[in-house]
Amino acid sequence: MTMRSRIDSALKEAMRAREAERLSTLRLINAAIKDRDIAARGEGDEGGVTDEVVLGILGRMVKQRHESARAYEEGGRLELAEKELDEIRVIEEFLPRQLTGAESEAAIAAAIAEVGATSIRDMGRVMAVLKGKYTGQMDFGAIGPQVKDRLG
Repeated sequence: MTMRSRIDSALKEAMRAREAERLSTLRLINAAIKDRDIAARGEGDEGGVTDEVVLGILGRMVKQRHESARAYEEGGRLELAEKELDEIRVIEEFLPRQLTGAESEAAIAAAIAEVGATSIRDMGRVMAVLKGKYTGQMDFGAIGPQVKDRLG
């Protein structure tokens, strides 16, 4: 079952169960995917949005909501922060399990060995391997400095 069909079936279930908050978040996910679909068509890509692209979209949505929740908490708007955290829970249902610190370290070591990286110049190739294998499972913003430390 593709990511898109999983999201569509969850949307239908939320409609039937009259879960307004969940339905709202699922509609936001669908809108983001459709936006990417339209952008891809504009670029001449008729293949559509793949599961990897959907995982990337979902990852960005989670990251945006974490930032918003933090800003709301700092501003004393706890009810809005809680709403953002609820949306994160719904979005994360469709993301694969995040790798632990030890699993991330092992993945970095394996990618470095696979590429044969020896210096910081190879960082792009290592990151490409990691993104190809672990999209949606690791935060590449946090992984980048770890790879850099290993190669530097």
